[in-house]
Amino acid sequence: MLDVVNGFGIADAAAVALLLLCWVGATRLIEHPPKARPSTSSLMAGYRHAWMDQFVTRQPRIFDSQIVANLRQGTAFFASASMIAVGGIFALLGNADQLRGVAADLTEHTDPVVVFEIKLMAMLLLGTNAFLKFVWSHRLFGYTSVLMAAVPEDPSDPATVPRAHKAAEINVAGARAYNRGLRSVYFGIAASAWLVGPWALMLAAVVTTAVILRREFASVSRAVLLDPSDK
Repeated sequence: MLDVVNGFGIADAAAVALLLLCWVGATRLIEHPPKARPSTSSLMAGYRHAWMDQFVTRQPRIFDSQIVANLRQGTAFFASASMIAVGGIFALLGNADQLRGVAADLTEHTDPVVVFEIKLMAMLLLGTNAFLKFVWSHRLFGYTSVLMAAVPEDPSDPATVPRAHKAAEINVAGARAYNRGLRSVYFGIAASAWLVGPWALMLAAVVTTAVILRREFASVSRAVLLDPSDK
C-alpha cells in the first residue's frame, strides 16, 4: 500500500481527472452539440433518418440489407480487436516487470511494479468499455435489420412509416454506441501515455480530444454533409 501511495502524486490525479473530463466532455459535446454548430455524428443521424424514408419506397431492398450487413461487420471487427487488446493488457499485467524496464529507459525514475499494474488497469477499463459498446452496437444494428424486414412493402400500409421510423431510431442508437466505442479506443490509447508519466498523459488527453473534436466540428466530411446543394 505504501508503494501505491508513494508511486502517485497530485500530478497523476490531475492527469487522470483530465482524461476522464476530456472523455466525458467530448462525448457530451458531440452528442448534444449547439444548434448553430451540429457535429458530424448529429448530421449523420439525420441522414440515417433520411435513409429509412427512402427505404420505404425502394424496391428491391437488397441494397439496404447490404448496408446494414456492412455496419454489423464493422462493429464485429472492432469488438474482436477490442477483445484482443483486453487480452493483451491482461498479459502485460502478468509481465509488468518487463514493462517497468521499458519505462525505465524513457524516464528518470522507476516506479514500483504495482504502480504500472494500476496504470495498465486504466487502459483495461477503457478497452473493456470499448468492447461492450461495440457488442451493443452490433446487436442494435441486428435489431435494425429485423425492424427493416418488418416494414411492409406497400408504402400505403399504416405500419410502413412508423416501423421505418423505429428502424431509423435504432439505427441511430447503434451508431451512437459505435462512436462511443471508438472514443473509448482513442482515449485508451491516450491512457498508455501514463506509463511514461502524468504530464505525458495530460498531453495525450488534450491531443486526443483535439483530434476528435476537429473531426466532429471542423472536418472536410462535416463540410460536405452541410453542403445545401442537395436540398
